[in-house]
Order: sequence, then C-alpha cells, then structure tokens
Amino acid sequence: MKATPSSSSSSSDCLFCRIVSGDIPANRVYEDELCIGFPDINPQAPTHLLIIPKRHIASAASAAEGDTGLLGSLVAAASAIARNEGLSKGYRIVMNTGDDGGQTVNHLHLHLLGGRRMTWPPG
Repeated sequence: MKATPSSSSSSSDCLFCRIVSGDIPANRVYEDELCIGFPDINPQAPTHLLIIPKRHIASAASAAEGDTGLLGSLVAAASAIARNEGLSKGYRIVMNTGDDGGQTVNHLHLHLLGGRRMTWPPG
C-alpha cells in the first residue's frame, strides 16, 4: 500500500513513507492496514521498535481531530508488539514532536522501548 501524503507535507522524500511503500526495506515485525512496526536503526534499549502510520502525518502537531482513531491504533499496535516481544515487566512508548522534542524524521511515529528498567526523567 502506498502512503498518502497529507496536504501539509510531501512524502516523496520522507524516509518512513519510502519504508511504507517498500522502496526502502525494513524488518517488519508488525503490519496491519494502518501501520507498521520495525526495529529502530539506533536502538536505545534491548527492544527498540518504531510504529509508524502508513499515511503521512508529519508529527503529532500536524495531527487533526480526524486522526484520533489512527493515533489509538498506533498505541494498540505498540501494545500488541510489546506482548509479542515478551515485555511483560513493562515498556515505554514515546512520541517525539518537533526539533526541541527530539523528532528526527518528520513522519509521526512511536518508539517502543523495553527490555530494561527505564529511568525518569528520560532526558
């Protein structure tokens, strides 16, 4: 399924849209009609996976009221992946937004981190 760009951003140069389209390979550990999950290339925990919507949304700041179902599906997918990964002792779900929030790819995504004790504050 090809990603559909939002009106606010082109997806032709988006790394994650290219993963969704299959132009860039990724080890998909999860996929449904709305999103995919795959390992982060720079893991910060023993388990560090990304969950991205197949439709391009630049960030949480770009999400609209009509995106609430999709956002809930991303969290549900993260929960399913956590179960599949055996993260029964706990995990962290992170969504970075914007430069100051640490977002490095301008395509909304969740980080699923687990396999070790998380500390607070995260940084």
